[in-house]
Amino acid sequence: MGPLRSVVLAGGGTGGHIYPLLAFADCLRRHDPGVRITCLGTPKGLENELIPPQGYDLRQIPAYQLPRSVNMNLVKTPGRMWTAARAAGQVIDEVRADAVVGFGGYVSVPAYLAAWRRELPIVIHEVNVPPGVANRLGMKFTKHVAVGFPHQPQQAEALRDARVVGVPLRRGIAGLDRARNAAAARAHFGLRPDLPVLFVAGGSQGARSINLAVSGAAKELARNGIQVLHVIGARNEPVPVPTDLPVPYVTLPYLSQMEAGYAAADLMLGRGGAMTCAEVAAIGLPTIYVPYPHSNQEQKRNALPVVEAGGGLLVDDAELTPDWVERTVVPLIRDPRRLAAMGAAAAAYGRRDGDEALLNFVYEAVNR
Repeated sequence: MGPLRSVVLAGGGTGGHIYPLLAFADCLRRHDPGVRITCLGTPKGLENELIPPQGYDLRQIPAYQLPRSVNMNLVKTPGRMWTAARAAGQVIDEVRADAVVGFGGYVSVPAYLAAWRRELPIVIHEVNVPPGVANRLGMKFTKHVAVGFPHQPQQAEALRDARVVGVPLRRGIAGLDRARNAAAARAHFGLRPDLPVLFVAGGSQGARSINLAVSGAAKELARNGIQVLHVIGARNEPVPVPTDLPVPYVTLPYLSQMEAGYAAADLMLGRGGAMTCAEVAAIGLPTIYVPYPHSNQEQKRNALPVVEAGGGLLVDDAELTPDWVERTVVPLIRDPRRLAAMGAAAAAYGRRDGDEALLNFVYEAVNR
């Protein structure tokens, strides 16, 4: 098989699945403007807000949450999955797809099943340890598995033979020169050019514990000449910030162009989602990671290798208090030499070419 003429991309539900899908779609289009790109999604997923505005064809199919244990839902799953796989197969046939590339989320499973029945090449991209349940199922149908980080094959038996390609990142982030863009980014947010900036963002939905800890330290941060750019999260209550601070403390409900926040920042404080870890490491932004505590600790596993490489700090959610912020952030952000060393270590760990490396892997899989 020669060049790709038509590719189906499957991944939805959360930004962690959709953003790498979109970055990969952009890479495909850059290399071949004539390639047909079709994205699969579900009626309720975040993909409906993110994919169509980027100009890509989004087809909706039914997708069902996969049970994680043996119960009545599992009994119903084969029939439901057959319905969803049939819908995915109709899209695959209509667009005459050469391959299916999946990024996880429940919509991926019917795509994997439909492609397997048609003996089409399947490539899976996974960023977490352990792999998500959808991609774990998909791995039964293909050996072409790519991962975002070097620690994944070492930590998960299912990923032992996976190819480390990095995480596909949007060009605006992968190509970001923080130093060159800092002044313009600060002006955009109404921040001063001459004082350090702490960038706070707890993921697309925000993080209440982070919001309260940083806003609670607002007076002490301002007293030390530290500006704050704080993305609260669209679903969070506004945080109480004193109005009489001597330096800017800017709050936003949501920030779609994260590269602007990254460019404005000297130091970031946020969660440990795979996309956040990939982005800040790639651009060399020193980061304090506060992994989400109510999960299987995947965010801690994401952040730990960057921290061990010297690219940031790790703090448990329960330990993050206004006092911790005052004791830790103030001396760190006022130490340019330490920040520069952390940034260099992060950049050495991260990579900016995940989209290109994944595309090469897909070409290999299709032409094998």
